Amino acid sequence: MASKQAYYFYVLFCQDGTLYGGYTVDLANRLATHNAGKGAKYTRVRKRLPVRMIYAERWESKSLAMSAEAKFKRLTRPQKEKYLKEHGQADVKSQQLVFVNKFTDNKDEEPIEE
Repeated sequence: MASKQAYYFYVLFCQDGTLYGGYTVDLANRLATHNAGKGAKYTRVRKRLPVRMIYAERWESKSLAMSAEAKFKRLTRPQKEKYLKEHGQADVKSQQLVFVNKFTDNKDEEPIEE
């Protein structure tokens, strides 16, 4: 069985203490791009580097991953921290990456969280 393409919504903790949400198909490459100062305009600012990936969700479609990113970006800082805590990332300053799988093989099922 061929593996399906996965799409990711991720959250970075920036050196200045801010949070950045983004979308990618390759988490490791995207993190390296951000830390090389070639990522999003927001993370290119020197005071925000280096960044750490603290949270990621795996989705089965680009639209679902980008929708998760857009919803996260509309939240206030306290709401973002609450969202992360409710999804397993209790401390945004943590060195740990929390990964949540929202991927499902059956379109009639709700997304699976691991």
